[in-house]
Amino acid sequence: MKPAGVVRKVDQLGRIVLPKSLRKRYQMNEGDPVEILVSGDHIILERYRPKCVFCGSMDGVSEYRERHVCTQCLGEMKLIVNR
Repeated sequence: MKPAGVVRKVDQLGRIVLPKSLRKRYQMNEGDPVEILVSGDHIILERYRPKCVFCGSMDGVSEYRERHVCTQCLGEMKLIVNR
């Protein structure tokens, strides 16, 4: 992980402003969901991408009844139902 060389202060509400150059570089727009991850003593911000509730894949994910499921798991479920 390469440091960006930018220092920001946390405000009274715990907010941090991401510089416009970083938001543009990582295609982060106002209102976009951001995932907050913790790894050891590091806090990592990532653009949120839904993951399949069954296998954790981020490829071919669609929403069904407020849950995210990938095409591969959907196919496997169809096989089970058609038995």
